[in-house]
Amino acid sequence: MRIMLVDDSVTMRRIQKTQLAGLGIDDIVEAENGQTALTQLKDNMPIDIILLDWNMPIMDGLTFLKTVRKNPDYKSVKIFMCTSESEKRKVIEAMREGADNYIVKPFNPDALKEKLCI
Repeated sequence: MRIMLVDDSVTMRRIQKTQLAGLGIDDIVEAENGQTALTQLKDNMPIDIILLDWNMPIMDGLTFLKTVRKNPDYKSVKIFMCTSESEKRKVIEAMREGADNYIVKPFNPDALKEKLCI
């Protein structure tokens, strides 16, 4: 399983990588914003799951989500919003735009395992 982490926080990406490693997942691609993630996605397909932050500079997570969902080349990629945005309307908006799941930060390895269905 190949996972892409898209988050402007190096610390958060490190935490996620550690949690994923604990689940036996080490094929990980990283990006610090949505714009970089678009290039990384194209260059590293196949990507199975993207853990996507909402609030980032240059291109935020929702804009990235909308852009990816418009491209049929990425229809098989699962996108999980992984953010501190916990308002119901934000969750609904992300799901409406094509997010496959929603994880509110902070989360523990068990919650991540459950969402990844492994």
